[in-house]
Amino acid sequence: MRILALSGSLRAASENTRLLRAVARLAPAGIEVIVYSGLGELSLFNPDIEFPNPPAVATLRAAINAADAVIIASPEYAHGVSAVIKNALDWMVGNESFVNKPVALLNAAPRATHAYLALRETVTMMSANVIDTACITLPIPLTNLTEEDIVQHSSLSAVLITMLEALQA
Repeated sequence: MRILALSGSLRAASENTRLLRAVARLAPAGIEVIVYSGLGELSLFNPDIEFPNPPAVATLRAAINAADAVIIASPEYAHGVSAVIKNALDWMVGNESFVNKPVALLNAAPRATHAYLALRETVTMMSANVIDTACITLPIPLTNLTEEDIVQHSSLSAVLITMLEALQA
């Protein structure tokens, strides 16, 4: 199974990206998690240039289409999803890349609920197959945890592996 992981943050020290890289390392045999790194290359969504898609949009669409499932981890800014992930999803509305695609939402900040709910609404509207048992909010904040710390943390790694197995099922 091939899972595409999308981080809604472009920060070099992003907790969401660090979490997704840890998920990739924790993937059991038979599951490959690919952390996508090209969201910063997308231009702002503009329906006037939607067809034909700009190259960065076509690359993202191809990556989503090639994946068996998608994991999205996005920070919350001002009670909403980041502009990075919203822009990427806006580019995908005009095609069928998310239709029936299994999707897991990964919330790295236990107190951030608004963005999680907005993200869920967006991908549901796009006809994604949101896998409830694979959507998780981490029980502890990731502040000061490295990627290695996440991988080695027994309760966090167990939750993340369970998420991957639920997405695979």
